[in-house]
Amino acid sequence: MKLLSFYLLSVFSSILFIVLAIILMFAPDLMLTGWGVELTTEVGLVVRRIAALYAGLSVMFFMVRNAEHSTTRTALIYGTITGCMLLACLGIYELSIGHATSGILTAVLIEVALVLAFLYVVACKK
Repeated sequence: MKLLSFYLLSVFSSILFIVLAIILMFAPDLMLTGWGVELTTEVGLVVRRIAALYAGLSVMFFMVRNAEHSTTRTALIYGTITGCMLLACLGIYELSIGHATSGILTAVLIEVALVLAFLYVVACKK
């Protein structure tokens, strides 16, 4: 029995990424404070640019939510898996060297959950 479809995961990811984009664009201190990172002009510049990428991901996932299993859909999934795994590893690394507080573990857990969900969808091919 299939618990999760590509459609549901795409819609969820689209919502998650647009929420992240809005937070990072308009209230980055909400997230950064939880990570123990000070919002400076330089950090704000980078965070707002990352917000634009999250907004783009949101649109992509919303637009492909009805896509059938294909090479293109698989590429999008594996790209997301790669990005989320890298983000999770970087989060653990930044925590381990003291650049972030344990608050970053929430983001790491969400990233790992997304990886597992997308791997599940790939394994089910639907």
